[in-house]
Amino acid sequence: MFEPILLRRVDLPRSETIEVYLANGGYQALRQALAMSPDDLVAMVKRSKLRGRGGAGFPTGLKWSFMPRDAEHKYLAVNTDEGEPGTFKDRKLIEEDPHQVIEGAIIAAYAVGAEHAFVYIRGEFFLGVKRWNKAINDAYAHGFLGKDIMGSGFDLDMTVHRGAGAYICGEETAMLNSLEGRRGEPRIKPPYPAQVGYHQEPTLVHNVETLANVPHIVLNGDEWYRGVGTENSTGPKIFCVSGHVYRRGVYELPLGTPLSTIIHDYAGGIPGGKQLKAVIPGGASTPFVTAKNVDVPMDFESLAAIGSALGTGAIVVMDEDTCMVDVALRAARFFAHESCGKCTPCRVGGRRILDLLQRIVDGAGAPGDTERLYSLCDGIAGHTFCPMGDAMVAPIRSSLDLFADEYQRHLPGGCAAAH
Repeated sequence: MFEPILLRRVDLPRSETIEVYLANGGYQALRQALAMSPDDLVAMVKRSKLRGRGGAGFPTGLKWSFMPRDAEHKYLAVNTDEGEPGTFKDRKLIEEDPHQVIEGAIIAAYAVGAEHAFVYIRGEFFLGVKRWNKAINDAYAHGFLGKDIMGSGFDLDMTVHRGAGAYICGEETAMLNSLEGRRGEPRIKPPYPAQVGYHQEPTLVHNVETLANVPHIVLNGDEWYRGVGTENSTGPKIFCVSGHVYRRGVYELPLGTPLSTIIHDYAGGIPGGKQLKAVIPGGASTPFVTAKNVDVPMDFESLAAIGSALGTGAIVVMDEDTCMVDVALRAARFFAHESCGKCTPCRVGGRRILDLLQRIVDGAGAPGDTERLYSLCDGIAGHTFCPMGDAMVAPIRSSLDLFADEYQRHLPGGCAAAH
């Protein structure tokens, strides 16, 4: 049984408080980090092979090294805009152990020379906002934020910014636009935020779970961290499990843990003795995994090898009675609603996909509709400012590839499960 690292405090009474955090080793990593040079910290995180936990999996230490040393002003943005359907890991961390994330953010800011950290949080996370504000105030009161932190000469301020519930603001440049008080729309890249970010200054953007890993790397060393997970997907991962399982919830396990192990040994398997039909392995924007691949290791490389992705690690399990065309419709409805409207392929194409899927589910589908769906997917993927276009079509194309027979059965009379 794996001993949790990131979630080891969450079941303690008052786990969100600074008193509990300090009593359980909190802020010792910060003290240790401030005794190191920023360059040594960057090198340590590089050696750890920590990769971003927000979905893209970009190497964290490499991202740190992109931040220029000579810029007059630099910033850190903590992405708490957790909007991917099926994903609730960051919410767990900020509501039950926010100081772990704050400590990781301070260490990251010190490593890259940032002077101000912004916490961008989804507006619907009412408790999370309260926990963030209280934790930040307590960190100031104990000298972990503000001027001359722990006598190191390093200064850092931290503030909370509430979003308005737009999925697109989980994309880093759209989030920066929102932070600046502008419409949450993505910017063209390059330049990347590490060069031109908040108010045109270098900005390091990180997911909550990514930052939660940092104190443990500093305390225990990069070699220890590489001992968890696989060779190229190192460390622990928080998996969110929902759908047709007995025990829905969050499970922290090493990267590389088989998907079948998570579903059956941890989440209790599928109720009613029913068979597995499909799994969304990393949130709504990742292609489906079917029963034949259910033993796939949950890491970046293994999922990519079978045509899917780790994403946020949000596992949605679907049993044999699930209508996959209806699942595709629900995904299309979400993405069409959440499009920021900046790009024509996403704005118009997403609506066309939704209308076409709705027609099929309602029983008004026609021969050639699946080809039309493929054509729409081809017109969107790779043709938008940000990855949302690719995210939008991934579940649609996956459903067409894996469940073509279901689409054909829908054409005569629509979806029985939807009526």
